[in-house]
Amino acid sequence: MTESTKLVATPGQTIGPFYGYALPYEKGSELVHRAHPGAIRLHGVVSDGNGDPVPDSMLEIWQADENGRISQADGSLVRDDFTFTGWGRAAVDNVGHYTFTTVNPGATEDGKAPFIALVVFARGLLNRLFTRIYLPEDTEALASDPLLSSLPEDRRRTLIAEREPNGDLRFDIRLQGADETVFLSFPGA
Repeated sequence: MTESTKLVATPGQTIGPFYGYALPYEKGSELVHRAHPGAIRLHGVVSDGNGDPVPDSMLEIWQADENGRISQADGSLVRDDFTFTGWGRAAVDNVGHYTFTTVNPGATEDGKAPFIALVVFARGLLNRLFTRIYLPEDTEALASDPLLSSLPEDRRRTLIAEREPNGDLRFDIRLQGADETVFLSFPGA
């Protein structure tokens, strides 16, 4: 092979089938116990371009804790109800709904908008999809966020969760079509 030969990345696998021994795992969607001070429910629906639910998708999230610290704790798969690892995995139900129990992430740097990183795996996807879930409250930080600032206003709102009256977050994921969620690409990912 010569130096000028460009290698093309091979596609990832589509999701499943899973046989229940590896995915999902017990308490995978519980980053904290619901009784944890500051616990919230992050939930929504994954839908396709027609607005129909995608019942066989799986989601993973990564996030900072409520103080903006990225966890360095070992054992992300172990849920002991008090160690926050910042990572979770949830399968959607038969109507495309998902739920995580977590905390509001804090900003990792002063003036930065806090967010939750989200990865979507679903049928028909040759590779996973990456996006972010931003909290709706800090409008100044949202306005100055480099990613959000690079998007047109109507696309920007697809990355901002809705705060519910009880403090929980609602974030619907639209894979295609009108109001498609903005997805990110990372070289080599």
